[in-house]
Amino acid sequence: MMEDWNHFLLPYQQAVDELKVKLRGMRKQFRDLNQHEPIEFVTGRVKPVDSIKEKMTRRKVQEDRIEQDMQDIAGLRIMCQFVEDIYQVVDLLRKRSDMTILEERDYISNEKPSGYRSYHIVIEYPVQMVGGPKKILAEIQVRTLAMNFWATIEHSLNYKYQGDFPENLSQRLQRAAEAAFSLDKEMSEIREEIQEAQSLFSYGKGTQGEATSPTKEDQDQ
Repeated sequence: MMEDWNHFLLPYQQAVDELKVKLRGMRKQFRDLNQHEPIEFVTGRVKPVDSIKEKMTRRKVQEDRIEQDMQDIAGLRIMCQFVEDIYQVVDLLRKRSDMTILEERDYISNEKPSGYRSYHIVIEYPVQMVGGPKKILAEIQVRTLAMNFWATIEHSLNYKYQGDFPENLSQRLQRAAEAAFSLDKEMSEIREEIQEAQSLFSYGKGTQGEATSPTKEDQDQ
């Protein structure tokens, strides 16, 4: 088995750190241009070793194939206010020259049977190590705040039930997913009014030297 997980995961941690800075930088650019910010906040993590081992067993991934077969060791999550923002962010990522998109999975237009919705992008990203450049795989998930709330709850319950939900709970989760998506659609209907109000609020706060209220990205250091 792997003798030094810390050494193996080092480039993944570097990738997560760099990508968080770059993605948050995109948000700041929209703010500087006084435009609607499609990115609400960005988080990232390297998959814990125990989770990697569990997935290796569950997916029958050989140790010498981890780098090729496990796409989410480095994971980024981009939160958006509106569904339309998700597709704008995806388009922005497609245009970047510092990463290569290998795969896209649209679980918003084609939600999973459980009700899960999100947009997944698998990228190849080069990190500069002391021994030279190293390309690694990373997964970027783009979703609304409502989608993220549902997914976080479902993920927690999954640990309890190991994916084998009681039928009644499974049905309630599906109904909750539809309710969350209905909220997203309703917010999209009044998106222009919301954005106008937010712009006025940000402008007023900006005159006092505070562009926006603190977000999770300010706390996720």
